[in-house]
Amino acid sequence: MNIATTIRSAIAAAAFVISAFAATSPARAATAEAIFAGGCFWCVEADFDKISGVISTTSGYTGGHVDNPTYQIVTSETSGHKEAVKIVFDPDRVSYEKLLDVYWRHIDPFDARGQFCDKGDSYKPVIFALNAEQKQQALASKEEIDKVLGRKTVVPVVDASTFYPAEDYHQNYYKKNPVRYNYYRSACGRDARVQQVWAGH
Repeated sequence: MNIATTIRSAIAAAAFVISAFAATSPARAATAEAIFAGGCFWCVEADFDKISGVISTTSGYTGGHVDNPTYQIVTSETSGHKEAVKIVFDPDRVSYEKLLDVYWRHIDPFDARGQFCDKGDSYKPVIFALNAEQKQQALASKEEIDKVLGRKTVVPVVDASTFYPAEDYHQNYYKKNPVRYNYYRSACGRDARVQQVWAGH
């Protein structure tokens, strides 16, 4: 056996050991998901797209009792669904706890009738937990926000149900229609109210 053959054999043996170790070692999920309802999903999507570690956002509907709902059905306030956003993120770059903090700082946690200028059941803020760990973290976060702001928040933490992506024209609306989006966001008073809620905090 020559030296080259010996080296190749050693490399192959090392590769086998590494692959065997990788196969038996628990691997952390490459991505994770989170679902938040915070009023108009155009705005929630835009807010989370700015966060490093967020891979994608999808506007949609969840929490109701109607299969495959449409925007018209959801906004008729008869389906029980909320406008929500599903977030796919890299947990090695951004934690679920960080996403919760972003969420709280972009909604009105005291509005039980909807969010900002949009009122109705479909616009109410909700945290949809995808597993027991998320639920525990969300409840702890809610308790902490209550202390920080000195008032009880009205945002429920519930178990996630089927998430239905919204129509294509709703996806990335803030990018597709920046003028209309910016006018809506300003006229709705979203950022002004958030600043008011967090003033001094």
